[in-house]
Amino acid sequence: MSRELDREVRPERIHPACPTSALPIRIGGKWTGMIIISLLDGPRRFTELRTALGTVTPKVLTQTLRDMTRDGLIVRNDFAENPPHVEYDLTPQGRSLIMVIDAARAWSDAHIAGLLDARQR
Repeated sequence: MSRELDREVRPERIHPACPTSALPIRIGGKWTGMIIISLLDGPRRFTELRTALGTVTPKVLTQTLRDMTRDGLIVRNDFAENPPHVEYDLTPQGRSLIMVIDAARAWSDAHIAGLLDARQR
């Protein structure tokens, strides 16, 4: 087999049924990591999250919170009080991503200058 053929993407590596396709890769997305960090000190309401995150739109925040709830990273707690309200909180699984976020931050601190330099070129 030639060296060039070894570099081709093997179909089994990108098959939709592959278990790795279920990984929460969206942690690298713009808002998931910031939501996790925002929830470190305890539950927050939607408007508190939106304020803390600044430029996120309600639509994007809603979708990200739904995705994170579906993936078991956060829990949505409904309070049937007067007035009713909803809070979002980290699950143990969501809290375990702090190590990943911290590692990504450390990598960024060490490599951001080179990354930005490469983007400019």
